[in-house]
Amino acid sequence: MKHSAVRLLMSACVAVSALALGACVTTDPVKKNSFTFDPPVKAPTNPSAVKVKLSTGAQRLYVVEGNEVLLATPVTVGKASSPTPHGNFTIYSKTANRRRFSQPGAGYPMTYWMEFKPAYGMHWGFMKPYPNTMGCVRMPLKSAKKVFDLVRTGTPLNIAASQPWDANHGKHLPTLDDSQLPNPPVSYMMSPQVFADAKKGKLWQF
Repeated sequence: MKHSAVRLLMSACVAVSALALGACVTTDPVKKNSFTFDPPVKAPTNPSAVKVKLSTGAQRLYVVEGNEVLLATPVTVGKASSPTPHGNFTIYSKTANRRRFSQPGAGYPMTYWMEFKPAYGMHWGFMKPYPNTMGCVRMPLKSAKKVFDLVRTGTPLNIAASQPWDANHGKHLPTLDDSQLPNPPVSYMMSPQVFADAKKGKLWQF
């Protein structure tokens, strides 16, 4: 009798979760690699009104027009020893096919680079579910391409510990973790092919 009651309760939980989007679902989302993530995007009504909002606490980035979210994506921000700066900035430089200038890792692709402070930018990079960069903002590849297309030189960027959309749009985004992916060959990462593949929304074998 007890087993029947347990099965009945579990069936009810599944049914409710399907309707309520999380009523009986674990709060820890399954970790996925970033190449599986392709965020939906809305075209802005007025491209000049587009703004970018970044939450370092939630590691979430929102492209907004007014209060409407056009795109939301997980990001990886700077670690404690090299934090992503907070404040109001402007995206003043965009370079689709950019490579790292400094060591370590000179020549490594930083595809869809959007600079907001000297040596600080938003760009494609392998994702971690915790702060892990030297201060830049890494994005999944498909997110980086879509954000790059949405913003212009002059687009405002606000970076803060939290943003109003963390509690709704942000909390439903997946946890992305590329730490288990194999390292692409250095010869590939240093070749023009890495940029050609990025335009197709892919990288190496991912």
